[in-house]
Amino acid sequence: MTGAADPQPSEDPIRVKPHRIGFMTRLRNYFLTGLVIAGPIGITLWLTWSFIQWVDGWVKPFVPKGYNPDTYLPFPVPGFGLIVAFIVLSVLGFLAANIAGRTLISYGEFLVGRMPLVRNLYNGLKQIFQTVLDERGSSFKKAAIIEYPRRGMWAIVFVSTSPKGEVADRLSDFAETIAVFLPTTPNPTSGFLLYVPKSDVIELAMSVEDAAKLVISAGLVSPDYPKAVQDAIAADRRARAARLAGDA
Repeated sequence: MTGAADPQPSEDPIRVKPHRIGFMTRLRNYFLTGLVIAGPIGITLWLTWSFIQWVDGWVKPFVPKGYNPDTYLPFPVPGFGLIVAFIVLSVLGFLAANIAGRTLISYGEFLVGRMPLVRNLYNGLKQIFQTVLDERGSSFKKAAIIEYPRRGMWAIVFVSTSPKGEVADRLSDFAETIAVFLPTTPNPTSGFLLYVPKSDVIELAMSVEDAAKLVISAGLVSPDYPKAVQDAIAADRRARAARLAGDA
């Protein structure tokens, strides 16, 4: 042992040169970022504008020329037909709430009921609108998962209602069932109506809107998972494990 200091390396260690992003790569990243920002905004505005024009095209021809601003203004007024439709529907709902309105509607339904093909279409559409727009109903207020199309595979469903009528009577001998709607990806407006045992339905804490986003995006857009929900699920899992251990 000489006590001399260790010799210093004569050469500096190899330095890794920082990777420089090329101009085309940077331009592509800027373009994709702008597309992510502008895409949803543009599509939303386009759908809104298309809906307004569609309603205007249906309603404006029935508005008298003296009340239609398009006849005396140098430019069309978008959304005027939508405002007129809202007012007319509100007045119609107000009139239908009194005795005279209900009597008139009953008479109209009596006439429609005597038409063989029209009555089936009218009754079906009326029931659908009443079910979907009834705020007191419980349809499509919860999201859940079930095993579908086979064991070990899971699918998101929207909980509808308990079966009624003949379906409920036929299934009562097997299990307590519930009606669920299984949407397809990426179009959630189509899907399947399934009657499944209530015990096989696992309800989710996420809203129906968040579940619809998950279906539309094919699993790419995942909703937030709050800490409170995680703690509740963990507590339920521990309670279930404790029950199983007690049964054993």
